[in-house]
Parts: sequence; structure tokens; C-alpha cells
Amino acid sequence: MNWIQVYDPFNSIVGSALVAAIPLYILFFMLAVKRAKGHFAAGLAVLGALIVGVAVWGMPVQLAASSFLYGAGVGIFPIVWIVVTAIWVYNMTVESGQFEIIKSSLATITEDRRLQAIFIAFAFGSFIEGTAGFGTPVAITAAMLVGLGFNPLYAAGLCLIANTAPVAFGALGIPIIAVAELTKLDVMHISAITGRQLPFLSIIVPLWLSVTMCGFKRSMEVLPACIVAGLCFATTQFVTSNFVGPMLPDVLSAIATIVGLGMFLKVWQPKSIWRFPNEPASTGKAVCNYSQSDVIRAWMPWVILAAMVFIWGLKPVQDMMKSTVITFAWPGLDSLISKTVPVVAQDTVYKAMYKFNYLTSPGTAVLIAGILSLAVLPKYGVGRAVSCFGKTVVQLRFPIVTIAMIVGLAYLMNYSGMSSTLGLAFAQTGHFFPLFSPVIGWLGVFLTGSDTSSNLLFGNLQMTTAQQIGVSPELCVAANSSGGVTGKMISPQSISVATAAANMVGEEGNLFLFTLKHSIAMIIFVSVLTYLQAYPLSWMLP
Repeated sequence: MNWIQVYDPFNSIVGSALVAAIPLYILFFMLAVKRAKGHFAAGLAVLGALIVGVAVWGMPVQLAASSFLYGAGVGIFPIVWIVVTAIWVYNMTVESGQFEIIKSSLATITEDRRLQAIFIAFAFGSFIEGTAGFGTPVAITAAMLVGLGFNPLYAAGLCLIANTAPVAFGALGIPIIAVAELTKLDVMHISAITGRQLPFLSIIVPLWLSVTMCGFKRSMEVLPACIVAGLCFATTQFVTSNFVGPMLPDVLSAIATIVGLGMFLKVWQPKSIWRFPNEPASTGKAVCNYSQSDVIRAWMPWVILAAMVFIWGLKPVQDMMKSTVITFAWPGLDSLISKTVPVVAQDTVYKAMYKFNYLTSPGTAVLIAGILSLAVLPKYGVGRAVSCFGKTVVQLRFPIVTIAMIVGLAYLMNYSGMSSTLGLAFAQTGHFFPLFSPVIGWLGVFLTGSDTSSNLLFGNLQMTTAQQIGVSPELCVAANSSGGVTGKMISPQSISVATAAANMVGEEGNLFLFTLKHSIAMIIFVSVLTYLQAYPLSWMLP
């Protein structure tokens, strides 16, 4: 007999939600107050979730344990797989000396740290998000910025902040496509509304990054470049999401930004070069001491990586490899739990199918890119590559444990019903629900580390509540995704990836505090916009 989820054990949805959030209190306290290491904070949060889930929500112990292990398995593959392969490619470019050439060539475009952050974290990161998603862009861009000489905390924090605008359309539109399939709403309608929310955020992210680095006054020195980058991205994102679909906004917006900003910087440069306070001052215009062929060769691993990830994400390619995916029911969990009203219209079996997509995973595309890169890395053979891979795994041992536990925590909260309890509490706000609708998405991404998972977790709740209060269900479903992108930067899963990439393992608490205020400011912005679009600015909707 299936165990049926309980959502309101105290007969007060607000009271139940306050108790359901105990694992989150623990996580927040350990990271933000005690500044504990990520794997330690995650372990205590998992323990809290197990106790609350079993003792209060009545979840059988074996189901609680199995749901945690299921999530941990998903954390190891495909998420950790992506992180390990991405950092491996970066480490090989460092060991081979090619990253020094990349730094030199990038400095000839601009020595200014503010503009380098926009190029790498915002534009290049958006391209990787659009093609792969699932932690890949932060892993790659944070490692690149550290290699360029950025302060590790800023490298990780800036990449997390930049990885907001593109997230809703990440992995070739999977978050939007998935929630449209779940809710049976029109995918183009959801895409168009999302494309009428996120461009307002996208246009200010470049300036936001600069202000974070050096303050408002110094950011005015690069305002023209910030405007160019923001307009290129936001305009392309709006047009593509409204008239093409959810698959290409990130890819095309990133390309438009890289090309547009690159052309602009050929005719304009800031009057003064900004560097971090502990760095030596600029000595004038940088000169690349390497030949053009050397520069091209140094960039080739990243060109190959971007091309492979893009090709891997194409639907025909994924369809061709679909038969290689190994799918099996997770033992002791699949079909043993049922969701019930009001989360679903009628009792629905909660599936738990594990997909071992060893070939279709973006991490495999990155692995193949790394292997192909051996052809262009000078004096770097298979033996050194294998050795580097082993050292990379050792380097990431603590982040691997942290990511596995964090995803396990998210799955435990999902299968126990605690996550749904939190969502239902927000749904009690009635007329003001559109104001809180993005917050539910924000909470979902904080819990799961994924905009796709957040949409699948709360998509039906958003649609049903919107219909009950008489506002556009497409708006609230889109707002779940738009709000979710602002929670990505504080998700413990994302923070673990960033600290691993920036070689600052153990400083998860500091990074969490670094991004928290930015996340709160952005979710307030998206929430107010959604409320206005629900009522006085409803004409903005398609």
C-alpha cells in the first residue's frame, strides 16, 4: 500500500510550513551565521529533514532513506559529472601553459576587470547555460576568472550573480518546455511571458556586476559598455523568446552580446583601467607577446568545449542517443508514495525513475571536448590528461560530498511533502499571490538547485492557484521560472559548484553571504513586476 503525502500535519498550513522549513533554518544558520563548511552544513540539514519528515510528516523511515539516496545519486550523476569534467578541462589548460596565453589575449581586448567579468561570467557563461545548464556555466567561468587573476570570492560570486538572466531558458529551454508539458499550457505563451520579465533583469545585470565589484561611481566609467552588453542580451532574449521559442534565447543572446561588446570595445575603452585593490596598477595598454596561431591554439579547448556542448544539446542529437539512456525504478521508492489534493487534482503515484544518461549528459560532451583538446595542447599527452583527471577528482572530493547531500536533501523534502507544504503556504495569499508567485520559484531553486526541478515541483500549484484567483495561469507559471533564476545564486548546490571551481572549498558560508543580498534584491524586483503584470500592467502580457 502506498504512503500518501501529508501537507498540513498541524491543521494550520502556516504553522506546518514553519516546521517544514526547519532543514532550511539549519542550512541558513550553519552557512550564514556559523560559516561552516558546506558538507558539514548539508549533513546537519539532512539530519534535520530526516527527523522532521519521519516524526512529523509521518514518512516511513525506509522511504525517507531511499528518497535521500535517490537524490544523492542524481547529485553524483549527472551533476558532479559535469563539474568534474569542466574543471578537468580547465586544469589541463593551466598545466599545459595555454591559460597564460588566454589571459594575455583577453587583456588585449580589455585589461579592465569589470569588462572581463561581463565577457566571461555574463556573455560566455550565458552561452554555456543556454547549451548545457545544470551547473556547467558556473563551473567553467568561475575557474576561468580565477585563472585570469580574479579574487576567488569575487570570481565565484560574480559568476553566480551573472548566472541569473539566462537560467530560465537554460539547456536549450528545458525549464520552460518541462513546465509546459507538466501543466499542459501553451509553451510559446509561457516562453513569451518569461521573455517579457527577464529582459528587465538582463539589461541591468552587466552594470550590477560592475557595481558589485567597484561601486556605483567607478561603474559609471564603464556605463557605455554595460549598456551595450545589456541591450544586446535583453533585446535578443525578448525577440527570440516571443517569436522563435524557448530553445534559443540564451544561445543567440550570448552570441549577440559577445559580438556586440567585442566590436564596441574596438572603438571605445574606459579612461582608466580598474583592478582589484591588491593587484598592481595597469602599466598601459597590454600587448600580447604571442603569435596569432598561439592565441588561436590556446582558445581551441574552449571553442571545442562550446561547440561540443551546443551540438550535444540539439534535439536530433539527443534523440539519436536516447536509446543509450539506462532507466530503472529506484528501489524502495518508485511508486510507493502518492501525491494528493490540493497539490494534485486526485491521488497520483509519485514516480522515482533514475536515468543514467552516460552518453547524453552535458558532462560527457565536456569529457569528449577535453579528449579532443589533446590534439591542440602542446606536449600534453594521454598520460598527463589521465593524471590530471585523477588530481581533479581529489581536488573536488569535498564538493562532491556536499552536492550529493544537498540534492539528497531536496529529494527528501520533495518526497516527504515538506516542499509542497511550503508552496501551499504561499498560495494562501489570495489576491497578492502574484506577488509571492516568483518567491515560490525562488524557494524551489534554493531547495533543488535547478529551475527545471522548481518548475516541475511547483508548476501545477502555480497554475491551479492562479485559476482560483482569476489571474493568468501562464503568468504565474512563468513567474515561477523567472523568480527561480534569482534563487540559483544562493542554492547550496550552486555554491558548492562555485567554491569547487574557484578553489575555495570550505568558504561556502562566505560565498552564501556574498550572494544573499543580491538574490533578495532581484527576487523583490521580479515579484513586484509580476504583481504589476497581473493587474495594472496586464497589457504587457501576450
